[in-house]
Amino acid sequence: MTMTRHLADHGHAVANGRVRNFTRHERESGLHPAVATLHRRPHGRDEDVNRRTAEYLRIARGHSA
Repeated sequence: MTMTRHLADHGHAVANGRVRNFTRHERESGLHPAVATLHRRPHGRDEDVNRRTAEYLRIARGHSA
């Protein structure tokens, strides 16, 4: 009776081919629609957020009102 090799003892050639084909497929398929939607969102900032950030920075620098 011959012993079969353990799953971890097999070569990596098949696994490397799977990874290579997966990455090629992902690269060729282009952007996912959700990613494209995120890229199209406006980049405007809310004025309240900017003011709040300025106040945090003022306090962090040690300045008082």
